[in-house]
Amino acid sequence: MVEQDDFTDRVTVLRQEVHQLREAVASHAVVDQAIGMVVALGGLRPDEGWQVLKSVSQHTNTKLREVARHLVEWPQRGRLPDDIRRSLETALAARTGTE
Repeated sequence: MVEQDDFTDRVTVLRQEVHQLREAVASHAVVDQAIGMVVALGGLRPDEGWQVLKSVSQHTNTKLREVARHLVEWPQRGRLPDDIRRSLETALAARTGTE
């Protein structure tokens, strides 16, 4: 019976890992899309877009994937949360020299 319990425990662990990996892949895709939006908005390179996203995340105390989600949903919703919008404007201005 111990073997069956070990097998069941292992299956449970593997299911949790698969779930976490699926979430990570989805989150990564959203972050990549948000980087693309920042690159287009600011005329930046992708590495600079990444830095802008990190800056917005840090300055708003919001998880990076949540900042990315807000940016990707922005066209559909028609607005960004005020703190993210202000931080994005500041970070873009700092990168583009239009402060």
